[in-house]
Amino acid sequence: MKLNHVNLTVTDVPAASDFLEKYFGLKKLDTSEDARGENFGVLFDDNGLVFTLMKGAEVQYPKTFHIGFIQESEEKVNEINQRLKEDGFKVASPVRSHGWTFYVKAPGGFTVEVLA
Repeated sequence: MKLNHVNLTVTDVPAASDFLEKYFGLKKLDTSEDARGENFGVLFDDNGLVFTLMKGAEVQYPKTFHIGFIQESEEKVNEINQRLKEDGFKVASPVRSHGWTFYVKAPGGFTVEVLA
């Protein structure tokens, strides 16, 4: 058994969707025919994950809540960290903790961990 579906409530579905696609390689499903319009998004990966986003006016996750993208190497973690910085995200450099890791606040109101 594996976890293969996650739904997050976010304040900005298109921005969160673009972020997940650009930095983590998720692929957007065309939802243009969906009656919810830009209030709903679906992304997926090559391993069977279905990641849905739904718009909420107020999004408050607990302080320690996050989702994570485990990378194959520390170099990949560094690369994503640098790309985020270059694109204007306020993100600290990776540190050695429970792995080589950093956190970033994603558009839409949730936190992402990137680690190897």
